[in-house]
Amino acid sequence: MRTRVQCGWLVGHAGGRHTLWRNAELVYEGSTVLFVGERFDGTVECEVDARDKLVAQGFIDTHVHSGHRASHRLISDIGRGDYFGQPFLEISVPREGARVGGDPRYARPDDSAAAEELMLNPRFTIAELIRNGITTFVEFGSQLRVQQALLEVAGELGIRAYLGPGFDSGRWVGGQGGKLVRVLDEAAGEREFALALEFIERHQGAHSDRVRGILVPREIETCTVALMRKTAAAAKERDLPVAIHAAYNIHEVFDIIREHQMTSVELLREVGLMSEKLNIGHGNFTCANPLMNYSGGHDLEIMGAHRCSISHCPVNIARRGRFLDNWQTYREAGVNIALGTDTYPRDMILQMRNASYFGKVASRNLKAATAADVFAAATLGGAHTVGRDDIGRLAPGAKADIILIDLTGRDTLRFGPVRDPIKSLIDCGIGDDVDTVIVDGVVRMENGRIPGIDFAALRAQAQAAGERVWSGWANWDPLGRSADEVSPYSFVRAN
Repeated sequence: MRTRVQCGWLVGHAGGRHTLWRNAELVYEGSTVLFVGERFDGTVECEVDARDKLVAQGFIDTHVHSGHRASHRLISDIGRGDYFGQPFLEISVPREGARVGGDPRYARPDDSAAAEELMLNPRFTIAELIRNGITTFVEFGSQLRVQQALLEVAGELGIRAYLGPGFDSGRWVGGQGGKLVRVLDEAAGEREFALALEFIERHQGAHSDRVRGILVPREIETCTVALMRKTAAAAKERDLPVAIHAAYNIHEVFDIIREHQMTSVELLREVGLMSEKLNIGHGNFTCANPLMNYSGGHDLEIMGAHRCSISHCPVNIARRGRFLDNWQTYREAGVNIALGTDTYPRDMILQMRNASYFGKVASRNLKAATAADVFAAATLGGAHTVGRDDIGRLAPGAKADIILIDLTGRDTLRFGPVRDPIKSLIDCGIGDDVDTVIVDGVVRMENGRIPGIDFAALRAQAQAAGERVWSGWANWDPLGRSADEVSPYSFVRAN
């Protein structure tokens, strides 16, 4: 069916960049965009009135960890000093001999008790992504069972996804007195790597090619050099994108330098992973970062020369007292900046706002990280990470991944008068302003409603799951603390 969208504002794409149209038309047929411009002369079977809306390509979230993220609710405004603000150490490092409780991402494969959460998490994740206008996402390395559940829900709700079980050669645990310890298990890493390849081979192109594979060696510091070399070879042989956490953690950076006498970025080049289809999770602790005090490094030049990407998650790192240092130097070096949510809320508009504001502050330049820059990062930048030019843009031949954004502020005065819809969106918008989401030419959300999703029921399930996580915190916490001890309430409770 051929559909014409009459647009109040339209973000098209031409000449290698986004273009802004006023009172224009977008026409798509099936899963493909046919026309972007002022007036379409052909016939159509369906009309969509979006004359009071901004019509744009769907956002691409390049850094997703699935689930309701209840554990992250315990790390606001607090944290162990010896973790240097690194959030994953707070919520995913158990006491040695124990496992993180209440989260199926860390459950044993034969743990039937996690079955309920296993199905809740992907529905919560994908529904939240779609509700916020995200049409493509990259999942950052959850285990096989989680990927299988995501695969099923991605097919049901119609999102575009890059999936692949994560693998590594070890993990962090809390040793005596809560001391950080890395446990090595190379054989387990080899098994996980084989499972990842098998999963990708079996499901590549699933759900009408909306699901594709990605190789995810979870963290550079928990993978052996041999495993990373195998990953690089497999990625090259199969033409797969790769995602890895690197240059993101003070412990990691110093450990890599001590063990390998090179920076994390230099090690990625050494093992063959550095490429234009490499997505470095965060990538904010390069040798140029003042916190590193590492002289003579060339991290940004290496990254830029290979046109690799970082998945920048500005909200999450700001919560931990950090920011990208800095947007302008990354861009000038040729590094592709894409955006990710990482944790709650999966609101790409909020991510863009934070990326812009912190980008200006860190660059000490009010003209850095402009609205145009961060919008491009949330669309074109994301497409670059997975090596595609048919998503992240609206142009003839591109995929019909389209969002309609309400510029009225959902019957509020929040937007005020709108002159430039992109600047207004970055400064004043929120994810709830997304009205309609179309993926592959099919309407997946309309008027803020996703077929088959009961948001109230999902919230209630997530709240119950969160209560279970928090109530069992002391069972695995490295210091044996309860949730109340880890994260005291903001104010003294009256009851």
